[in-house]
Amino acid sequence: MTPALNSIMSRLHVKQLRLLIALAENGSLLAAAKQVALTQPGASKALHEIETTFGTPLFVRTNRGLMPNAVGHCVIRYARRVQTDLAHMREEIVGIMRGSGGRVSVGVIMGAVPLLTEAISRVIARQPEMSVEVVEDTSTSLLAQVDAGRLDLAICRTSVSQTPYLYESIHLQEETLAIIANVLHPLAHAKRLKLKDVAMHRWVVYRANMPMRLLLEREFHEAGIRFPVHLLETTSAFATLSLLQRNPSFVALVSVDVANFCTHHGFACMLSLQLTSRSEPYELVTRRGTPQSPGARMLIDALQEASRSDT
Repeated sequence: MTPALNSIMSRLHVKQLRLLIALAENGSLLAAAKQVALTQPGASKALHEIETTFGTPLFVRTNRGLMPNAVGHCVIRYARRVQTDLAHMREEIVGIMRGSGGRVSVGVIMGAVPLLTEAISRVIARQPEMSVEVVEDTSTSLLAQVDAGRLDLAICRTSVSQTPYLYESIHLQEETLAIIANVLHPLAHAKRLKLKDVAMHRWVVYRANMPMRLLLEREFHEAGIRFPVHLLETTSAFATLSLLQRNPSFVALVSVDVANFCTHHGFACMLSLQLTSRSEPYELVTRRGTPQSPGARMLIDALQEASRSDT
């Protein structure tokens, strides 16, 4: 039986995690011991203690040395994550002590990427030593990462959560949607398009149950048109643009900010199709009751400034 979390936390040490990572990298107990400044007997004892802590073997002996089993791969993956988090923690502490703000992790849904990049540019101009991690994903995934403490804040929508009361949410910006396509799309220069004109083209969309996808499905329903069956689903702006570049007949539903960015740089064109449904606004979301780091506060201020300048 796997020990309880409190038991694991009380018995596991950072140096043991370093040993696991070294074993994964070297496959040799002797080499791993040298890497973490242990004797071979000391490393052997430490490995036994780790496996006792988790209640199961983590490695198997082969003619190529020690190889992690399935549980071992799992533990090593999280050990690397802990090591990375500790490195980020140190980086943020150094930044705070220097008065540079340190580091901030922010999540963003695809449509709000242009707004976020504007805010990041403002922060970096004021604090050049600031480090920023950007995670682009769906609102559901971003909220889960906010819950886990892996993101300081997110630009997303709390309407997808069953527990929206867990978050502090600030209305950031309204979202207007647009249809974009390759500049060589057959309808690129058409005027006053209707949904039926583009319905049969291959659509690049968010996956099911996401707010933007639900809006598009509602548009098809209200127009009396069957929603397309063969879709290309992605949450990535880059994947969307790459698909449009490779396939001149594809169309994609994006925020008007993303559409303006794409058309300005010649990556795509905006089709003359007006959607009647209103999209939900972007929210600036943090975990309720969680203190904000200096870096997070700087980015929050910059996001609010950027959103005001766009209105």
